[in-house]
Amino acid sequence: MTYRFNRCPSEESPWLGTLTLHPIPESVPRARRWFRKFIAPYNPACSVDDCALMISELVTNAILYGRADEEWCVRVEWFREGTSLRVEVHNPGFPVNVRLRRPDADDAHGRGLLLVDSIAESWHSGPSRFGGTVVSFLMADAWPA
Repeated sequence: MTYRFNRCPSEESPWLGTLTLHPIPESVPRARRWFRKFIAPYNPACSVDDCALMISELVTNAILYGRADEEWCVRVEWFREGTSLRVEVHNPGFPVNVRLRRPDADDAHGRGLLLVDSIAESWHSGPSRFGGTVVSFLMADAWPA
């Protein structure tokens, strides 16, 4: 795992931090833990626990569905956009058609994006600027205007 964070974010440089994780199950709690640590100095008004939960879901999906011929990583980035917090989770491979599922009560999987959809202001998926797929979510009113 590697990490970087921006000590002096601005409108011109809204990036706050990045985690690069190995695609292994242990990376899911690691992403939650390190996000909490690195977002704390920015004192967001939104629920950090909700953000960590959504990051867990998206990192899990990235590990399950990311594919590459060579060694690869999952990348988590977060940005301040005005008063909102945007979090992106990138994984390699062909951009996939990420879709919201409505699992049956007895389905063991398929609730991750449903959870993100219910907590976040909005979410988006598409091609990653690093290649592969990105899924992001936006938390409105994370900071005062």
